[in-house]
Amino acid sequence: MILLFGADLVPTKSNIDTFSKGDIANLLGEKLFTLWDSANFRIFNLEVPLCDHEDPIEKCGRNLIAPTNTIVGIKSLKPSLVALANNHILDQGAQGLRSTIGILLQNDIPFVGAGYNINEASKPYIIEKNNLKVGIYACAEHEFSIAKENTPGANPFDPLESFDHIKSLKEECDYVIVLYHGGKEHYRYPSPYLQKVCRKIVQKGANVVICQHSHCIGCYEEFEGSTIVYGQGNFIFDHSESDFWKTSLLVKVVINEEPQLEYIPIVKNGNGVRLAEDLEAKKILEDFQKRSSEIVKPGFIEKKYNEFALDNRLFYIRKFAGMGRLLSKIDRTFLNNMLAKHKYNNKQLLAIQNYIECEAHRELMLTGL
Repeated sequence: MILLFGADLVPTKSNIDTFSKGDIANLLGEKLFTLWDSANFRIFNLEVPLCDHEDPIEKCGRNLIAPTNTIVGIKSLKPSLVALANNHILDQGAQGLRSTIGILLQNDIPFVGAGYNINEASKPYIIEKNNLKVGIYACAEHEFSIAKENTPGANPFDPLESFDHIKSLKEECDYVIVLYHGGKEHYRYPSPYLQKVCRKIVQKGANVVICQHSHCIGCYEEFEGSTIVYGQGNFIFDHSESDFWKTSLLVKVVINEEPQLEYIPIVKNGNGVRLAEDLEAKKILEDFQKRSSEIVKPGFIEKKYNEFALDNRLFYIRKFAGMGRLLSKIDRTFLNNMLAKHKYNNKQLLAIQNYIECEAHRELMLTGL
Protein backbone atom coordinates (compact mmCIF):
# COMPACT_ATOMS: atom_id res chain seq x y z
CA MET A 1 0.00 0.00 0.00
CA ILE A 2 1.39 3.40 -1.02
CA LEU A 3 0.09 6.63 0.47
CA LEU A 4 1.35 9.99 -0.77
CA PHE A 5 0.90 13.07 1.41
CA GLY A 6 1.02 16.63 0.15
CA ALA A 7 0.90 19.57 2.53
CA ASP A 8 -1.08 22.82 2.21
CA LEU A 9 -3.11 23.44 -0.94
CA VAL A 10 -4.78 26.81 -1.64
CA PRO A 11 -5.97 28.05 -5.04
CA THR A 12 -4.90 31.71 -5.20
CA LYS A 13 -5.67 34.62 -7.55
CA SER A 14 -2.66 33.69 -9.69
CA ASN A 15 -3.92 30.19 -10.46
CA ILE A 16 -7.69 30.19 -9.90
CA ASP A 17 -8.20 29.91 -13.67
CA THR A 18 -5.75 27.01 -13.79
CA PHE A 19 -7.68 25.21 -11.05
CA SER A 20 -11.08 26.00 -12.58
CA LYS A 21 -9.94 24.47 -15.89
CA GLY A 22 -8.38 21.43 -14.22
CA ASP A 23 -5.08 22.20 -15.94
CA ILE A 24 -2.90 19.55 -14.28
CA ALA A 25 0.00 20.19 -16.68
CA ASN A 26 0.43 23.69 -15.23
CA LEU A 27 -0.36 22.76 -11.66
CA LEU A 28 2.03 19.81 -11.33
CA GLY A 29 3.83 19.14 -14.58
CA GLU A 30 3.85 15.73 -16.23
CA LYS A 31 6.60 14.09 -14.16
CA LEU A 32 5.14 15.10 -10.83
CA PHE A 33 1.59 14.18 -11.80
CA THR A 34 2.74 10.74 -13.00
CA LEU A 35 4.42 10.16 -9.65
CA TRP A 36 1.43 11.55 -7.74
CA ASP A 37 -1.01 9.41 -9.71
CA SER A 38 1.02 6.24 -9.09
CA ALA A 39 0.14 6.12 -5.38
CA ASN A 40 -2.76 4.02 -4.12
CA PHE A 41 -3.94 6.89 -1.94
CA ARG A 42 -3.34 10.64 -2.39
CA ILE A 43 -3.91 12.95 0.58
CA PHE A 44 -3.34 16.68 1.15
CA ASN A 45 -4.45 19.54 3.40
CA LEU A 46 -7.09 21.80 1.86
CA GLU A 47 -6.34 25.04 3.67
CA VAL A 48 -9.10 27.24 2.31
CA PRO A 49 -12.90 27.29 2.30
CA LEU A 50 -14.42 26.76 -1.14
CA CYS A 51 -17.30 29.20 -1.42
CA ASP A 52 -18.62 31.98 -3.65
CA HIS A 53 -19.89 34.29 -0.93
CA GLU A 54 -17.49 36.25 1.28
CA ASP A 55 -18.42 36.38 4.95
CA PRO A 56 -15.06 36.69 6.72
CA ILE A 57 -14.88 36.00 10.43
CA GLU A 58 -13.06 38.36 12.78
CA LYS A 59 -9.61 36.95 13.38
CA CYS A 60 -5.92 37.73 13.54
CA GLY A 61 -4.43 37.07 10.12
CA ARG A 62 -5.70 36.73 6.56
CA ASN A 63 -9.12 35.38 5.62
CA LEU A 64 -8.67 32.98 2.73
CA ILE A 65 -11.31 32.06 0.16
CA ALA A 66 -11.37 30.15 -3.14
CA PRO A 67 -14.34 29.95 -5.54
CA THR A 68 -16.24 26.70 -5.79
CA ASN A 69 -15.25 26.20 -9.44
CA THR A 70 -11.68 25.46 -8.31
CA ILE A 71 -13.02 22.03 -7.32
CA VAL A 72 -12.39 21.08 -10.95
CA GLY A 73 -8.63 21.26 -10.45
CA ILE A 74 -8.80 19.79 -6.97
CA LYS A 75 -10.73 16.79 -8.30
CA SER A 76 -8.26 16.47 -11.19
CA LEU A 77 -5.60 15.79 -8.56
CA LYS A 78 -7.56 12.61 -7.77
CA PRO A 79 -7.50 13.03 -3.99
CA SER A 80 -8.34 9.95 -1.97
CA LEU A 81 -8.81 12.14 1.10
CA VAL A 82 -8.43 15.82 2.01
CA ALA A 83 -7.66 17.07 5.51
CA LEU A 84 -9.61 20.11 6.71
CA ALA A 85 -8.13 20.45 10.20
CA ASN A 86 -6.29 23.76 9.78
CA ASN A 87 -6.37 27.41 10.83
CA HIS A 88 -8.13 28.71 7.68
CA ILE A 89 -11.05 26.34 7.08
CA LEU A 90 -13.45 28.61 9.02
CA ASP A 91 -12.18 31.87 7.48
CA GLN A 92 -15.55 32.49 5.79
CA GLY A 93 -17.62 31.37 8.75
CA ALA A 94 -20.06 28.48 9.01
CA GLN A 95 -21.38 29.12 5.50
CA GLY A 96 -17.89 28.72 4.05
CA LEU A 97 -17.37 25.38 5.78
CA ARG A 98 -20.85 24.18 4.76
CA SER A 99 -20.08 25.11 1.16
CA THR A 100 -16.72 23.30 1.31
CA ILE A 101 -18.17 20.11 2.79
CA GLY A 102 -21.06 20.20 0.33
CA ILE A 103 -18.89 20.50 -2.75
CA LEU A 104 -16.52 17.78 -1.54
CA LEU A 105 -19.46 15.44 -1.00
CA GLN A 106 -20.91 16.31 -4.42
CA ASN A 107 -17.61 15.30 -5.99
CA ASP A 108 -17.16 12.11 -3.92
CA ILE A 109 -14.03 13.44 -2.19
CA PRO A 110 -13.72 12.15 1.39
CA PHE A 111 -12.48 14.53 4.08
CA VAL A 112 -11.27 14.36 7.66
CA GLY A 113 -10.63 16.83 10.47
CA ALA A 114 -13.65 19.16 10.29
CA GLY A 115 -17.39 18.99 10.73
CA TYR A 116 -20.57 20.72 11.88
CA ASN A 117 -19.66 20.12 15.54
CA ILE A 118 -16.75 18.82 17.60
CA ASN A 119 -18.05 15.25 17.54
CA GLU A 120 -18.07 15.17 13.73
CA ALA A 121 -14.78 17.05 13.41
CA SER A 122 -12.88 14.63 15.63
CA LYS A 123 -13.83 11.51 13.67
CA PRO A 124 -10.90 9.76 11.93
CA TYR A 125 -10.90 8.27 8.44
CA ILE A 126 -10.00 4.63 7.90
CA ILE A 127 -8.44 3.31 4.70
CA GLU A 128 -8.76 -0.42 3.99
CA LYS A 129 -6.74 -2.34 1.41
CA ASN A 130 -5.30 -5.87 1.25
CA ASN A 131 -6.73 -6.71 4.68
CA LEU A 132 -4.90 -3.73 6.19
CA LYS A 133 -6.58 -0.85 7.99
CA VAL A 134 -4.81 2.52 8.15
CA GLY A 135 -6.38 5.17 10.36
CA ILE A 136 -5.91 8.86 9.50
CA TYR A 137 -6.42 11.38 12.29
CA ALA A 138 -6.21 15.14 11.62
CA CYS A 139 -6.11 17.90 14.22
CA ALA A 140 -5.10 21.55 14.40
CA GLU A 141 -3.80 23.98 16.96
CA HIS A 142 -6.20 26.68 18.14
CA GLU A 143 -6.40 29.64 15.73
CA PHE A 144 -9.99 30.89 15.22
CA SER A 145 -11.07 27.77 13.30
CA ILE A 146 -11.97 25.28 16.00
CA ALA A 147 -15.24 23.33 16.19
CA LYS A 148 -17.17 23.32 19.45
CA GLU A 149 -20.02 21.26 20.87
CA ASN A 150 -22.66 22.92 18.71
CA THR A 151 -20.67 24.95 16.18
CA PRO A 152 -18.71 23.90 13.07
CA GLY A 153 -14.99 24.00 12.51
CA ALA A 154 -11.76 22.05 12.63
CA ASN A 155 -10.82 19.28 15.03
CA PRO A 156 -8.61 20.82 17.73
CA PHE A 157 -5.55 19.24 19.23
CA ASP A 158 -6.70 18.78 22.82
CA PRO A 159 -4.37 16.79 25.09
CA LEU A 160 -7.36 15.75 27.19
CA GLU A 161 -9.11 14.26 24.15
CA SER A 162 -6.80 13.81 21.15
CA PHE A 163 -4.47 11.30 22.77
CA ASP A 164 -7.46 9.12 23.63
CA HIS A 165 -8.77 9.44 20.06
CA ILE A 166 -5.42 8.23 18.71
CA LYS A 167 -5.20 5.36 21.19
CA SER A 168 -8.72 4.19 20.28
CA LEU A 169 -7.95 4.47 16.56
CA LYS A 170 -4.85 2.28 16.96
CA GLU A 171 -6.94 -0.37 18.70
CA GLU A 172 -9.13 -0.46 15.59
CA CYS A 173 -6.44 -0.20 12.89
CA ASP A 174 -3.16 -1.84 11.95
CA TYR A 175 -1.46 1.53 11.43
CA VAL A 176 -2.21 5.12 12.40
CA ILE A 177 -1.03 8.29 10.65
CA VAL A 178 -1.61 11.64 12.37
CA LEU A 179 -1.71 14.95 10.51
CA TYR A 180 -0.92 17.68 13.02
CA HIS A 181 -1.52 21.23 11.78
CA GLY A 182 0.69 23.36 13.99
CA GLY A 183 4.12 24.62 14.87
CA LYS A 184 5.60 27.99 13.97
CA GLU A 185 5.54 29.31 10.43
CA HIS A 186 8.93 29.70 8.75
CA TYR A 187 10.77 27.75 11.44
CA ARG A 188 12.53 24.59 10.30
CA TYR A 189 12.84 22.84 13.67
CA PRO A 190 10.33 21.65 16.27
CA SER A 191 9.82 23.68 19.40
CA PRO A 192 10.42 21.75 22.64
CA TYR A 193 6.63 21.61 23.18
CA LEU A 194 5.88 20.41 19.64
CA GLN A 195 8.45 17.63 19.96
CA LYS A 196 6.95 16.60 23.30
CA VAL A 197 3.42 16.51 21.84
CA CYS A 198 4.45 14.54 18.75
CA ARG A 199 6.39 12.02 20.79
CA LYS A 200 3.38 11.50 23.03
CA ILE A 201 1.22 11.02 19.91
CA VAL A 202 3.63 8.23 18.92
CA GLN A 203 3.40 6.67 22.37
CA LYS A 204 -0.39 6.66 22.06
CA GLY A 205 -0.20 4.60 18.87
CA ALA A 206 0.79 6.68 15.83
CA ASN A 207 3.19 5.06 13.37
CA VAL A 208 3.71 8.31 11.46
CA VAL A 209 3.15 11.92 12.53
CA ILE A 210 3.29 14.62 9.85
CA CYS A 211 3.32 18.25 10.98
CA GLN A 212 1.98 20.74 8.46
CA HIS A 213 1.37 24.53 8.62
CA SER A 214 4.97 25.80 8.81
CA HIS A 215 5.16 26.64 5.06
CA CYS A 216 8.72 25.34 4.95
CA ILE A 217 10.59 22.06 4.96
CA GLY A 218 11.69 21.16 8.45
CA CYS A 219 13.29 17.93 9.66
CA TYR A 220 12.32 14.49 10.95
CA GLU A 221 13.15 12.08 13.73
CA GLU A 222 12.71 8.39 14.42
CA PHE A 223 11.16 7.85 17.85
CA GLU A 224 10.27 4.51 19.43
CA GLY A 225 9.91 2.83 16.04
CA SER A 226 7.80 5.59 14.48
CA THR A 227 8.60 8.63 12.34
CA ILE A 228 7.79 12.27 13.05
CA VAL A 229 8.07 14.81 10.23
CA TYR A 230 8.35 18.38 11.49
CA GLY A 231 7.26 20.36 8.43
CA GLN A 232 6.68 19.53 4.76
CA GLY A 233 6.42 22.98 3.26
CA ASN A 234 3.43 23.62 0.99
CA PHE A 235 1.84 21.56 -1.74
CA ILE A 236 0.28 24.14 -4.11
CA PHE A 237 0.07 27.58 -2.49
CA ASP A 238 1.27 30.48 -4.64
CA HIS A 239 1.52 33.21 -2.03
CA SER A 240 5.17 34.13 -1.49
CA GLU A 241 8.54 34.16 -3.23
CA SER A 242 10.31 33.64 0.09
CA ASP A 243 12.91 30.87 0.11
CA PHE A 244 10.75 29.09 2.67
CA TRP A 245 7.92 28.76 0.13
CA LYS A 246 10.01 27.72 -2.87
CA THR A 247 10.73 24.15 -1.80
CA SER A 248 8.54 21.41 -0.32
CA LEU A 249 8.33 17.69 0.26
CA LEU A 250 5.81 15.03 -0.56
CA VAL A 251 5.86 12.27 2.05
CA LYS A 252 5.52 8.80 0.58
CA VAL A 253 4.44 6.13 3.07
CA VAL A 254 4.86 2.55 1.88
CA ILE A 255 3.17 0.00 4.13
CA ASN A 256 4.20 -3.62 3.92
CA GLU A 257 5.04 -5.07 7.30
CA GLU A 258 6.12 -1.70 8.70
CA PRO A 259 5.68 1.81 7.24
CA GLN A 260 8.67 2.99 5.23
CA LEU A 261 8.95 6.69 4.42
CA GLU A 262 10.40 8.35 1.35
CA TYR A 263 10.76 12.11 0.90
CA ILE A 264 10.13 13.56 -2.55
CA PRO A 265 11.34 17.14 -3.10
CA ILE A 266 9.18 19.49 -5.16
CA VAL A 267 9.77 23.14 -6.07
CA LYS A 268 7.61 26.13 -6.87
CA ASN A 269 7.17 26.53 -10.62
CA GLY A 270 5.41 29.73 -11.63
CA ASN A 271 2.01 29.52 -9.96
CA GLY A 272 2.22 25.73 -9.63
CA VAL A 273 4.84 23.17 -8.61
CA ARG A 274 7.05 20.58 -10.27
CA LEU A 275 9.27 17.68 -9.31
CA ALA A 276 12.71 18.82 -8.15
CA GLU A 277 15.51 17.40 -10.27
CA ASP A 278 19.18 16.46 -10.00
CA LEU A 279 21.25 18.94 -7.98
CA GLU A 280 18.28 20.92 -6.62
CA ALA A 281 16.65 17.73 -5.34
CA LYS A 282 19.94 16.58 -3.83
CA LYS A 283 20.44 19.92 -2.05
CA ILE A 284 16.91 19.92 -0.60
CA LEU A 285 17.32 16.42 0.80
CA GLU A 286 20.84 17.08 2.11
CA ASP A 287 19.61 20.13 4.05
CA PHE A 288 16.64 18.13 5.35
CA GLN A 289 18.93 15.34 6.55
CA LYS A 290 21.37 17.82 8.10
CA ARG A 291 18.65 19.43 10.21
CA SER A 292 17.36 15.99 11.15
CA SER A 293 20.79 14.97 12.41
CA GLU A 294 21.06 18.19 14.42
CA ILE A 295 17.89 17.71 16.47
CA VAL A 296 19.13 14.46 18.02
CA LYS A 297 21.96 16.35 19.75
CA PRO A 298 21.18 16.93 23.45
CA GLY A 299 20.04 20.48 24.09
CA PHE A 300 19.99 21.49 20.41
CA ILE A 301 16.23 21.98 20.09
CA GLU A 302 16.03 24.08 23.25
CA LYS A 303 19.01 26.25 22.27
CA LYS A 304 17.79 26.78 18.72
CA TYR A 305 14.27 27.65 19.86
CA ASN A 306 15.54 30.11 22.47
CA GLU A 307 17.49 31.90 19.77
CA PHE A 308 14.44 31.97 17.50
CA ALA A 309 12.25 33.30 20.33
CA LEU A 310 14.68 36.12 21.08
CA ASP A 311 14.79 37.08 17.41
CA ASN A 312 10.98 37.30 17.34
CA ARG A 313 10.37 38.84 20.76
CA LEU A 314 9.88 42.40 19.52
CA PHE A 315 7.28 41.26 16.98
CA TYR A 316 4.99 40.13 19.79
CA ILE A 317 5.71 43.19 21.93
CA ARG A 318 4.61 45.40 19.03
CA LYS A 319 1.40 43.40 18.70
CA PHE A 320 0.64 43.70 22.43
CA ALA A 321 1.36 47.43 22.16
CA GLY A 322 -1.18 47.81 19.38
CA MET A 323 1.32 48.98 16.78
CA GLY A 324 -0.04 48.69 13.27
CA ARG A 325 1.95 47.68 10.21
CA LEU A 326 3.09 51.23 9.37
CA LEU A 327 4.20 52.12 12.90
CA SER A 328 5.95 48.77 13.27
CA LYS A 329 7.85 49.39 10.04
CA ILE A 330 8.85 52.89 11.17
CA ASP A 331 10.03 51.48 14.49
CA ARG A 332 12.13 48.76 12.83
CA THR A 333 13.50 50.88 9.99
CA PHE A 334 14.10 54.32 11.49
CA LEU A 335 13.96 54.06 15.28
CA ASN A 336 16.12 50.97 15.84
CA ASN A 337 13.22 49.24 17.67
CA MET A 338 13.14 51.99 20.30
CA LEU A 339 9.34 52.05 20.58
CA ALA A 340 9.03 48.31 21.07
CA LYS A 341 11.93 48.12 23.51
CA HIS A 342 10.63 50.90 25.73
CA LYS A 343 6.86 50.36 25.49
CA TYR A 344 6.81 48.16 28.59
CA ASN A 345 9.08 48.13 31.64
CA ASN A 346 10.28 44.87 33.15
CA LYS A 347 7.47 44.75 35.71
CA GLN A 348 4.86 45.05 32.96
CA LEU A 349 6.56 42.36 30.87
CA LEU A 350 6.54 40.00 33.86
CA ALA A 351 2.81 40.61 34.26
CA ILE A 352 2.20 39.77 30.58
CA GLN A 353 4.31 36.64 31.00
CA ASN A 354 2.28 35.57 34.02
CA TYR A 355 -1.07 36.13 32.30
CA ILE A 356 -0.01 33.98 29.35
CA GLU A 357 1.93 31.32 31.24
CA CYS A 358 -0.48 30.66 34.13
CA GLU A 359 -3.33 28.37 33.10
CA ALA A 360 -5.91 30.14 35.31
CA HIS A 361 -4.94 33.62 34.10
CA ARG A 362 -4.75 32.49 30.46
CA GLU A 363 -8.18 30.86 30.55
CA LEU A 364 -9.77 33.91 32.17
CA MET A 365 -8.02 36.33 29.80
CA LEU A 366 -9.00 34.35 26.69
CA THR A 367 -12.60 33.98 27.83
CA GLY A 368 -12.78 37.71 28.50
CA LEU A 369 -11.28 38.54 25.11
